[in-house]
Amino acid sequence: MLTHIALVAAGLALLIVAGDILVRGAVNLATMLKISPLIVGLTIVAFGTSAPELMVTLQAVSSGNYEIAMGNIIGSNIANVLLVLGLPALIYPFITKLPGLKQDAVALVLGTGAFLYFVYGRGTLDSLSAMVLLGLILCYIISLFFRARKSSGAEVVLDEIEEYTDGKGLVWKTPLFLLIGLVGLPLGAKLLVDNGSTLAAMLGVRQELIGLTIVAVGTSLPELATVVAAALRKQADVAVGNVVGSNLFNLLFVGGAAGLVGNSYFSFVTRVIDIPVMVASTLLLVFLILAHRPIYRPLGVGMFILYVGYIGYIGFAGLTA
Repeated sequence: MLTHIALVAAGLALLIVAGDILVRGAVNLATMLKISPLIVGLTIVAFGTSAPELMVTLQAVSSGNYEIAMGNIIGSNIANVLLVLGLPALIYPFITKLPGLKQDAVALVLGTGAFLYFVYGRGTLDSLSAMVLLGLILCYIISLFFRARKSSGAEVVLDEIEEYTDGKGLVWKTPLFLLIGLVGLPLGAKLLVDNGSTLAAMLGVRQELIGLTIVAVGTSLPELATVVAAALRKQADVAVGNVVGSNLFNLLFVGGAAGLVGNSYFSFVTRVIDIPVMVASTLLLVFLILAHRPIYRPLGVGMFILYVGYIGYIGFAGLTA
């Protein structure tokens, strides 16, 4: 069992590192080709930062472990709201009144609604869901492009690009980064999914639990570290928008991609516990945005406690089932 745990950890670490390096390589390549920074930010950076979740999902569905894939999508969205925003709010409050954030919140509601239709209405993510969900994320990207061109939203996009630009040495760095990312991501995903599935079987727990806990928390750690660092500098306000965008990409882009490679289904426990928790955390975030309610320390404490309680509950229930 210890070997499988070590391999799961290794796969997760490889996913995170390779995903970051791949985005850097892609941004560097786009810079060399003189592609508009706005286009780079709204496509390469936006899609690239979802690469770990995407690769885990594709590997899991293609290998028949779709439970891990669905747990990954649902668990990541829960962690992004309750953990990534809740924990740093203990350091410094988040402001939810930012340009364009209301439109993004509405888009998240619509995207969540579309995802729920396929969960409860059709009971599966399949080729039809892939067309619908991927079509919706394309519409969202197009709307972001026009909004960013007309507003200060472009400044946020450019700031994000700067985080992934490596400056000098692009000629030799770029192919190396792309190679490491393209090799490391699928390898990390395979290590994580194969050993995570085996670990779940050895522990006698549902496979979704691996995606809801290990994968979701692991892929959220880089974002959490970034937000905590920004909170320490009292500059974490943009994190709310990043979480909204990340959750929307998980549902539409990663969920749509899952439908392209195979059919994914949802267990009874996932439909009555995990997805309602995801919906509740999403509605909480949307309410805070639409009502312009800052995320102060007491609310951050509550969100963090809810997340710990949820993880503790599903972990205990899984081990005692």
